Amino acid sequence: MRRRLLSVLTTAVPLITAAVYLPTASARPQHGPAPVPTPLTCSPQSVHAPAGTTVENVTAVPHAAGTVDVPAVWPQPADHVDDVPAFCDVTVTLTHPGAGDHAKVRVWLPLQGWNGRLQTIGGSAYAAGDYGKGLAGAVKNGYAAATTDAGVSTYIDTSWALHSDGHVDEALLKNFAGRSEHEAAAIAKEVIARSYGQPAAYAYFNGCSTGGRQGYMEAQRHPGDYDGILANAPAVNWDEFEVATLWPQVVMNQEKTYPTTCELDAFTNAAVKACDPLDGAEDGLVDAPDRCGFDPRSLIGTKVLCAGRELTITAADAAVVRKIWDGPRTTSGKKLWSGVPVGAALSGLAGTTPPDADGNVKGAPFPVPAAWVATWLQKQPSFDVSTITYSQFTQLFRQSQAEYDRIIGTDDPDLSAFRDSGGKLLTWHGQADQYIPTQGTVEYRKQVERKMGGAKKVDDFYRLFLAPGTPHCGLNNGSGATVDDLGALRAWVEHGKAPQTLPATLRNASGEQITHNLCSYPQVSRYDGHGDRTAASSFRCVSPTHH
Repeated sequence: MRRRLLSVLTTAVPLITAAVYLPTASARPQHGPAPVPTPLTCSPQSVHAPAGTTVENVTAVPHAAGTVDVPAVWPQPADHVDDVPAFCDVTVTLTHPGAGDHAKVRVWLPLQGWNGRLQTIGGSAYAAGDYGKGLAGAVKNGYAAATTDAGVSTYIDTSWALHSDGHVDEALLKNFAGRSEHEAAAIAKEVIARSYGQPAAYAYFNGCSTGGRQGYMEAQRHPGDYDGILANAPAVNWDEFEVATLWPQVVMNQEKTYPTTCELDAFTNAAVKACDPLDGAEDGLVDAPDRCGFDPRSLIGTKVLCAGRELTITAADAAVVRKIWDGPRTTSGKKLWSGVPVGAALSGLAGTTPPDADGNVKGAPFPVPAAWVATWLQKQPSFDVSTITYSQFTQLFRQSQAEYDRIIGTDDPDLSAFRDSGGKLLTWHGQADQYIPTQGTVEYRKQVERKMGGAKKVDDFYRLFLAPGTPHCGLNNGSGATVDDLGALRAWVEHGKAPQTLPATLRNASGEQITHNLCSYPQVSRYDGHGDRTAASSFRCVSPTHH
């Protein structure tokens, strides 16, 4: 039985491309609300402004069935989604009086065959919402779909961050942090109810990375907005991890050592080989990177062939990798945050420029943390992050906590209101996430357990699954690794079937496809001692104390 009827009126380029997540918004059909048979008329409608906003404009544009062309938004190329049924694109523009912002909420309504559900699509990097691929995928699967741009810009364009006087635009940051997501939920529900003559029976949020953080923000601050929240590889603890992910660049610059991608890969491959057997089976997946004790110094003197050149791994290279895996620390050695997980691609955050005419290279920082530090902390978008010393890094980390945790930290462990509303929160996080350390999500889950009475009580409404060998948002981005996460969430919300495991298809270090049942945290996967090491049936989920 459904929880409730939702209220009508409530509420460098390759590196960049690798990190930008576009949800597939897919789920296999399940039993649920009967599709609404009445064809929809696509026309502008009156929309109530959510509290604190003014509606500036409402448009409605019909789209015929066929292909949806997704525009190129740098660094993402143009894309398309085929076989999308006819839909109505309703766009509602909101402003917060006195703020000068213009936040667009887009709601795509299937003209026929609506499945009675809302699916809101989250954003990526500094983009608050979707540019069409996720929306089209949702409509293709029968959902009414929604997203918001929060009045900010694109994936890595942060020109909106500061006023002309150099002060932070707090209204737009508040929009990006979560305010616009809540308002989008209210707008989408009203547009759906007015258009179809009935409210959505269920509302879902679907996001990864920034979208995952938005999902957690909804659960923490607006617990009544969604029946089910799918929030993967979530960028929670934003004020901390966003600075922490600049650490690899600080290390290379301070140590004046810049390992090549070939050398970095050699360290990763050696660690995977050494720690792969920890789950009882050598299948090319590290199931417990936090237990991997591989020492990078063991590769000192190893020869690596790179673009026709033979390189020798040095003690300085090993020292850099050791610090990156360990994670940021103060100059006195106090741990600040988790490092890049063992098994993740180090070049994501430890990128370098191509050699110049003299063969010299420099660090090439990942744009998201670089922009956060330069723009929101230093208030100088042109600030050279390569000048940051170890001691300055600690100061910036503390500054970010002090100035921004309340606004965008997204780390409140009190989910009691979400639990009491009947909501369900499902998350998976790749254990080879090169951009958002998996351990941050694990630590948040532990904090929720401490706050709310232990793992079993939390499992009633919030489940976390860790995906071995999986990079950032890597189960839904076309890499060949897949999971029916939204289907599992729907079964939990609509039929009370809490997921014990998440059946997934993974890719190991050799590119081989492996079926794997992701275990509900804190359980871990263990090989049963016989059978096909690439088949899920050969593994079982056990308590980590018996691992």
